[in-house]
Formats: sequence, C-alpha cells, structure tokens
Amino acid sequence: MTADFWAGYISGAAGILIGNPLDLLKTRLQAGSASSGVSITTASSASQSYRNQFEQAGTLLRGATAPILGYGALNALLFYTYNRSLLLLNQPFSSMVPQVDHRVLNSGGIDRLSITSSPPVPNLLQIWMAGALGGLATFIVSAPTELIKCRAQVAGPGSNTSSVSIARNIWKSEGVRGLYFGGCVTAIRDAIGYGFYFWSYELSMRSVSSQSDTEREKTWKILLCGGLAGIVTWASIFPLDVVKTRVQTQRYPYAQATSASEREGLLGFEQRSGQRDGGRRGALEIARLAYSAEGLPVFFRGLGVCSVRAFIVNSVQWFVYEWMVGVLL
Repeated sequence: MTADFWAGYISGAAGILIGNPLDLLKTRLQAGSASSGVSITTASSASQSYRNQFEQAGTLLRGATAPILGYGALNALLFYTYNRSLLLLNQPFSSMVPQVDHRVLNSGGIDRLSITSSPPVPNLLQIWMAGALGGLATFIVSAPTELIKCRAQVAGPGSNTSSVSIARNIWKSEGVRGLYFGGCVTAIRDAIGYGFYFWSYELSMRSVSSQSDTEREKTWKILLCGGLAGIVTWASIFPLDVVKTRVQTQRYPYAQATSASEREGLLGFEQRSGQRDGGRRGALEIARLAYSAEGLPVFFRGLGVCSVRAFIVNSVQWFVYEWMVGVLL
C-alpha cells in the first residue's frame, strides 16, 4: 500500500480516539431522548442532561472500538480514492498522464505531485467531485461502522453494548444485510460531505498559504484549515446525519432497555412518532415524522457539539496525515 493509504489509516484512528466523547454526545442528541432515557428538550434540565450522557468513565469510549478499526480503514480508502480520482479527473485537461511520485504526495494530492510535466491545477469542482467519489468508495466500511457505533452509543448503561457483541447480534439475526441497514442515506451523506471536506480544505489552504511560510506557519495553517474543513463538512450534511442516526437506532434502544423507566420512555416515543411493532421505517418517513413531532430545529440538534468536535478532530487528523506522509516517504 502507498503512503497516503497508511497515513490516512493512522490519522483516522487518531481522530476517533480524540473525538469519541463528543461524538457520543452528538449521537444521543440526534437520536432523541428516547435513546438514552434522558430529557434534553428543556433549558432547566439542559446542564443535567449533558452530564447524564456520561454515566461512567467507560461511557466516554462507548462505541469507539468499531470506529477505531473501521474509520482507520475508511480514512485510508478515502484518501487513496480521492487522490487517484483527482488525477483521473484532471487528465482530460492535460496533454499527458501525470505520474505520481509518492515521495512528494501530499494530503490534497495537488501542490506536491512530482510529474514529468506540469498539468493544470485542479479546480475546486474537480476537487469536490474527487472527494465525493472518495466518499462513495468508503460506503463498504462506513455503513456497518456507523450502524454499530450508533447502536452502542445510544444503548442503556446496563446492557451489553460492546461493538463486538452488537456486530455479532446483528450478524446472527439479520446477516450481512443487517450490517448495511441505513446504508443508502449513509452513502449520500458521505458523498456530499467528503466532497465539501476536500473542497473546503483546499480552498482555505490556497487562500492562506504562501511560498514564504515557515514550517511552524505551515503547521498552524494545516491545523486551522483542517478544523475549518471539518466544520464546513458537518454543516453541509448535518440534517442528513440526524436522519441517518435515527434510521439506524430506531427500535434498537427498546430492545436494549434495562429498566422499567427506559422501556416506558421508549414506548412513549414510539406512540408519539406513530411507530408500532413491525417493520422499520425508511429515511424519508423518519425525516417526516421527526419534522412533524419536533419541527425544523430537530435536524440541527447537536450541531454545536458536532462543530466543536469537528474542528478539534479534523485539525489533528490533517496534521497527523501530513506528518505521516512525510515520515513514510
């Protein structure tokens, strides 16, 4: 495998370790009060509800196993596919096929490509398209990883919530198809989101970078632009992510409820949303029911927490990526 593949893997795993506590809170806010048995809708109880999302120290890493293993692979596949897609998209605008020299390949795959002649610099539309293709390529990893992670994060504190046990239960009861439940909305989210991810990173880097930058200045600009790219990405897809979370966690908390109060709260949620025992609901119906019950703000619940997490995680992720590329080349 190439340097960008392994750098993507390591940076993805590092990002999950740093961001998982805030990701847990985001998921529970998106899934709604039914998922955790905690009310999060009133200002008077807001402070207590945020504390209640973390019942014990182990909760901070709940659901982290699947993303650490899966998101490392996802990030590796993302960067590998993005760089190659960008080269292919740029070929029609060049009189020759650019040849990559991995000794100088950077995260964006643009300003440090060593080639036999100089092709045109990819425009921002090409960058967005390459990012979207990279996002689609990650579907095979992201769909099951997100499903397992979300179900682990919303389950009650007394239930069997390890990523391995959840994956095993899904496999036994539903097979491979069960692991890809909610995969369609996940694929759409990833294609759009990663398109804006690389687009915003390259746009901001081109805006602030200078050939006279010192190594220290380059580091700070990578951290800044990586963080901004994370915020732009999540802002562009957050309503889709809310729907995805609710699709993948519907009915699951009820099966894992460990107390009478949890079961009562979850039954109340099903009655309010019109859900009864039977088949699961699709993304469009979930979105319609969420809007009917809670209005437009429901699609932005947790965006503040997510933005803070996105800036921190993606700053570190881009820095680790760039550093690892330099180490591996």
